Amino acid sequence: MSTKELIEQYLHALEQGNLDEMLSLFDEQAIVVSPLYGKVSANHFYKELFSDTSQSQITLLNTFPSNENENVCAGHFRYDWTMKDGTLVSFECVDIFQTTNENKFEQLTIIYDTQTVRGEFYKLKAN
Repeated sequence: MSTKELIEQYLHALEQGNLDEMLSLFDEQAIVVSPLYGKVSANHFYKELFSDTSQSQITLLNTFPSNENENVCAGHFRYDWTMKDGTLVSFECVDIFQTTNENKFEQLTIIYDTQTVRGEFYKLKAN
């Protein structure tokens, strides 16, 4: 599977909020590093994220294979996230994926500016 196809499969599972499909893309020991949720297991991260989400719309903008490491790639996308309380936040995001030799994600680092999201996120978590 190509880097672009792997990222597209990931974004599809994210947009659909499909936990089983999402976790099938990750190694059992995989870690997610998120600016809002911290450094947690992929299993924990996606359970929390999907619980906090009412709807997602994702627009893929770019994919980037690494020139230095064949097991690293990145996806750049627009994320329109409707939280479970109905709040809509939109931002551009870059996800950096480290993969195993079996084409599973072993680490995901999420990068985006949380300035416009953090306040709404804290309100959501306080309820």
